[in-house]
Amino acid sequence: MTRPLSPNATGESVGTLIDELIREQQTLSAVESFSAHHDATTPGLESAYRNLIPLTAPRPGEQYGFEVDLDRCSGCKGCVTACHSLNGLDDGESWREVGLLVGETRIPRPAGAGPGFTVLPVQRTVTTACHHCLEPACLLGCPVLAYDKEPVTGIVRHLDDQCIGCSYCVMTCPYEVPKYSAKRGIVRKCDLCHGRLAEGEAPACVQGCPNQAIRVALISRDWVRMEFRPPQQKGKRTPTWLPDSPNPQLTLPTTRYVTRHPEVQLLAADHAEPRLQPAHWPLVLLLLGTQAGIGGMGFAAWRATTDRMSAGFLAAMSLVCFGIGMIGSVAHLGQPKQAWRVWMGWRTSWLSREALILPGFGAVAAGCTFWWLTPRVFPTLPLPILPPALAMLGLGLTGLASLIAQTGVYAATARWCWRVGATLPRFLGTAVTFGAALSLVVPGSNPRNETVLVLLWLGQLLKLALELRSATGAASEPSRSLEARRQVQLMTETLRPFWALRLIFGGLAGVMIPAVVVLGAASFSSALAAIVAVGCLVGETLERWLFFRAATPNRMPGMP
Repeated sequence: MTRPLSPNATGESVGTLIDELIREQQTLSAVESFSAHHDATTPGLESAYRNLIPLTAPRPGEQYGFEVDLDRCSGCKGCVTACHSLNGLDDGESWREVGLLVGETRIPRPAGAGPGFTVLPVQRTVTTACHHCLEPACLLGCPVLAYDKEPVTGIVRHLDDQCIGCSYCVMTCPYEVPKYSAKRGIVRKCDLCHGRLAEGEAPACVQGCPNQAIRVALISRDWVRMEFRPPQQKGKRTPTWLPDSPNPQLTLPTTRYVTRHPEVQLLAADHAEPRLQPAHWPLVLLLLGTQAGIGGMGFAAWRATTDRMSAGFLAAMSLVCFGIGMIGSVAHLGQPKQAWRVWMGWRTSWLSREALILPGFGAVAAGCTFWWLTPRVFPTLPLPILPPALAMLGLGLTGLASLIAQTGVYAATARWCWRVGATLPRFLGTAVTFGAALSLVVPGSNPRNETVLVLLWLGQLLKLALELRSATGAASEPSRSLEARRQVQLMTETLRPFWALRLIFGGLAGVMIPAVVVLGAASFSSALAAIVAVGCLVGETLERWLFFRAATPNRMPGMP
């Protein structure tokens, strides 16, 4: 029961406490009063705000997409703040970024001021987020199917509970949209505030922009395809989209950038400033370890034709190197306990294919190692002799497939310096280099040291020639000239000391010493073998570190 309140000053009863609360709720709060006053004194704004999002759901052949007015964006970063606040992002985490475009325009001089033009500087700020592409590279590259493109709205969503934190989508996305969260060990990205759109509310960035420079529009998918991949001009030109940005043919982005001054030539403010990429040490360990194991097993199979026992020891050492590399693959994950799901995207993801093929090679390598070591470890175990041709065939097929899969992982990112023609020979050269080095340091009755040294010499010559070409004369590629020039600048300026060390170690251990021994100027010894092995290890580690650090892709315009 509720007790009545005491009479007021006039003696009139005010009722119960519940009656008083009901009366208070019928009075407008300060916010509601301001809202009513705003609607009464500024008519017409409701329709303007409503037009920032479509009034209807996408029809067949359409999807949602951002539309950004470059002339209205002031670079205030209100959209960044609104996105950060509404989505509860971590400190330092941002799903929307603001970049800068700069250029100049020429205005004819007025009559009487003389001939010629007046050159005026031009600046445009541009806000970017996920472009919800028709063919999203993040979705196609994800090994665990942690991305989903909604069939009706076209929104590319990230499934946080499915992600294992491999960050491969960060590499495959040309626009660097997915962001890795070290706190959570997963990747996250913009989802166009799909929950708000479903309720008829504009996304946070749209509502947070004071100049209405961002809106959500209905984008025709056929228009996007015809705009970026016209059949009659396929491969003949790079379509225009946002000035100084990645090629839209890669993923078919749906974001539209509009301006009333398309004639102004603009470049990103950081156009000529290459940016160092992460070193990815676990991936360095993965590539070097697995490729050393592949090369070492190849040389072990060759040695098994004359000395099964020493071939077994070489295979065991190679298998250890391979296992160390596989540990590196797990160390790169933000959610290593979920690594077992990495095979799920095998239909489209080269990372899944690599994860399936590498264990296959490991199983074949382990079987060969056991077979070759059995007479020494288990002399009473009756096992037939493994035919050398069969071992070479099994190891050769699975090893080559592993190297091709690893090449595909990086070539799929569409970075110029990771293209197939440059990456596959490098990986093959590393396998040959490490295989030869391991073969030299493992003792045994092997009369083929000179042949091994020749193979080492050829492998290093191939690698050094490719690296020299990439770091000096690679800028001649027309479609990737800017990206190539950035890599050249990084290798010859910022990373020059490390590149010089890589050339010194690779040239000394992989070229000069083998040449001296083969030509008869020096006799081969265990000390010389150790020097060759250590030099190759240091040189290959530097090469693979530079492989990641100098892989600067074309990117969205950034701030200087």
